[in-house]
Amino acid sequence: MRKISLLVLAFFLISCFGTAKNQKRQAIYGIGFYNLENLFDTCHDDGKNDYEFLPDGSYQWTSEKYVNKLHNMARALADLGTDRVPEGCAAIGVAEVENAKCLKDLINEAPLKARNYQFVHIEGPDQRGIDCALLYNPSLFSIRNVKLIPYIYTRKEDAGRQTRGFLVVSGTLDNEHVTIIVNHLPSRGAPSYCREDGGSQLKVVKDSLMKDDPAVKLLIMGDMNDDPQDASMAVCLGAKREISEVTEGGLYNPWWNVLASGTGTLTYQGAWNLFDQIILSSTLLNQPANTLQLSGYQVFRRKYLIQHDGPYRGSPLRTHSGGKWLNGYSDHLPTVVYLKK
Repeated sequence: MRKISLLVLAFFLISCFGTAKNQKRQAIYGIGFYNLENLFDTCHDDGKNDYEFLPDGSYQWTSEKYVNKLHNMARALADLGTDRVPEGCAAIGVAEVENAKCLKDLINEAPLKARNYQFVHIEGPDQRGIDCALLYNPSLFSIRNVKLIPYIYTRKEDAGRQTRGFLVVSGTLDNEHVTIIVNHLPSRGAPSYCREDGGSQLKVVKDSLMKDDPAVKLLIMGDMNDDPQDASMAVCLGAKREISEVTEGGLYNPWWNVLASGTGTLTYQGAWNLFDQIILSSTLLNQPANTLQLSGYQVFRRKYLIQHDGPYRGSPLRTHSGGKWLNGYSDHLPTVVYLKK
């Protein structure tokens, strides 16, 4: 009887050890991006053209609307990535946030506060006052360094214009050096060369970061205002459609095939685009099991993020449409990639 008990105990300990090893080997982290569609407070910022988002502005942007917007954004951000990671994303890049006050108010919303999300943000020169930022869970992702690299308009006709720069956040995830670039390229209202210049400038930043540390795990994310196959992404940045095409120091854009399958993040005239991309360095592809590598990706959908009636049925449920407040979320859907180790 004693021998049987010892055998059972030994089997139990071996099973526990094996389970622990398996859990460690299967560690999963979510890294997301979300364009929050005009997360403005209700106060004017000096030098910024934010007058639409004041109580007497065209959107009649009141405290009630602002508070509801914060609730909605926090809900979506807290849910992002939970299809595979119950605790949510380790880091989330965001676009179209007015200032640090909005970010403080956002992370104090209950779903994000419960996870102790923090943020990094540097005030940029955009004329409307919208910036990019990074939310992060400090228990998963720790910050090493943050800098804002300006976007440069290259043509004489654009002299004096200013827009969002490239927010570069270097940190540590699961004991590895991970750097995230969050950006928001010029809108479709600008000529295509503005976004192509943005793609070229992103490549310069990428090359510099990988020269400094060839092993860095790099993610370039943002609202590109272009699709993956457009010149800004495919040629100027050089992000490839297939992993097999990515050489050392190169980039992989998984959203190319996602869009080709009919899935996108925003609609225009009834058709899907996929502007909200997270592009990965070669150092996140086909890696050994003991280092971070790409494990999956998705356009993140929930029923509450989608409009269910009217002429825009099936599109993202935005905050305003046709001058009417919908109390929605964003005109974009979020995206997320999963890294495993």
